[in-house]
Amino acid sequence: MAGGGRRGGPCGPAEPAIIRGVAWYQEWFGQEYLELYSHRDAGEAGAHVTFVESVLEWPRPTSVLDLACGAGRHTRALRQRGFRALGVDLSLTLLTESPELPRVAGDIRCLPFAGGTFDWVLSFFTSFGYFESERQNFLVLEEVARILRPGGHFLLDLFNRERVVRNLVATESRELAGSEAKIERWFDRDTQRVNKRIEIRPKDGPARTFVESVRAYSEEEVVVGLRWAGLELDASYGNFDGGPYGRDSERLILAGRRPR
Repeated sequence: MAGGGRRGGPCGPAEPAIIRGVAWYQEWFGQEYLELYSHRDAGEAGAHVTFVESVLEWPRPTSVLDLACGAGRHTRALRQRGFRALGVDLSLTLLTESPELPRVAGDIRCLPFAGGTFDWVLSFFTSFGYFESERQNFLVLEEVARILRPGGHFLLDLFNRERVVRNLVATESRELAGSEAKIERWFDRDTQRVNKRIEIRPKDGPARTFVESVRAYSEEEVVVGLRWAGLELDASYGNFDGGPYGRDSERLILAGRRPR
């Protein structure tokens, strides 16, 4: 799901989001992205919300932020459970999907909300690690801490670095509706990033190429960033069934709070 391109303002001077051309996250999160990840559906989002309800402490929150919400499948699932949920994302294309859902355009490094606005901040499907510098990535955690109320809770869902790097599939082809996707993947040990090149080949029309590039963080690295931002980790999980995090687990899911 789309992250952002910081524009300065109340968060302070902007660091350029790009050096050459357009940043990958400003191009990729459009209709092609929705087609490639169409299997990430409402059923999966509902299971994720069930997990959140089981691991985050109550009383029931009065305000929930779906951070980097994309097309809004988690926002919808939260609202269907009766949560007062709002989504935020950079991609205007994704925000136009399901326009009835309450969502706003914004940068995850400089969120358009006052401090202490939310009881819960939830980030699903690896929306952390998009930016080139470590400082820019960890600004996201500082923003989460800023907009959480004291005692409020966060959940951060990331891919498991150990499993992804070890099992990286170098090439893959997928049939999409009206097109074919050719995918290349590689891990850059110098930058510690998992990269993906996606070529979309329509049955009629020119091919288009997109890139994904995400910093592969270990649990220890993210925990340091959380502590630096003023957040406390309560638990780590390896999947949305509540299993333990480990070398072979499907995900790295971190749940914690802003201290009172």
